[in-house]
Parts: sequence; C-alpha cells; structure tokens
Amino acid sequence: MVKTILVVEDDKDLIGIYKEILELHNYDVQIALNGIEGVEKFKQLKPSLVIMDGDMPELNGYEAFKQIKEIDNNANVVIVTGFSEFEPKNQEVIKLGLIKVIPKPLGVDELLTLARKYTEIKLER
Repeated sequence: MVKTILVVEDDKDLIGIYKEILELHNYDVQIALNGIEGVEKFKQLKPSLVIMDGDMPELNGYEAFKQIKEIDNNANVVIVTGFSEFEPKNQEVIKLGLIKVIPKPLGVDELLTLARKYTEIKLER
C-alpha cells in the first residue's frame, strides 16, 4: 500500500525535486506552499510523513508543526531549515515531538531514508 508524504515548502524548485525523487520510489506526494495550506492538507490527508520548511510566509513551519501536533500528537513531522538544529526554536519543537530538524539542503539518501522509515515502504534499488 502506497502511503502519503506531505511536502510543505514555499520553494517550488525544492518541491519539484522532492516530489520527483519520492514519486520515482512509488510514494504518493502531496504538496502545500505554506504552513496554513499544510495544516489544512494534513487534516484532509492524514499523511504518514510531513516534510516541512521551517521558514515560510503566512505560517512558518514551527507554528504549523504545533498545530499539526494538536490535531494528531502522533504525526511524523520533519523540519528542513537553513538554521542550525541547535537553535533554541529547533530545540523547543524537538521537545514537543518533532522527529528531526534537518539542515538544508536535504540530501537524496536522507530523504529516502526518512520516507522509508516513516511510511514502512521498502526502498527498491
């Protein structure tokens, strides 16, 4: 069974890259361009994994993550950011249940490892 990954990112080039890589490995990839849209799509889709940019207009990834955790405390969310994982705001959301803060750029191997781990789909090589 194919499981859904929600990518919440305001950079359309990055969305295209993530989507292409994940779809090549048979994942269902849904996208949102900002945190507000990401929270709404999370409610509708209940994805297995959310990969979210930390810095977006309208509602940043940190606040969107908090809203998603209020909806589903077991949600699997990763924030990809240009800031160090040791920044206070990153440590705060990790304490709230964020899986991981990943510095940009997110590499292909790490992307696929996350997808496999949180969707239980085996990678095909």
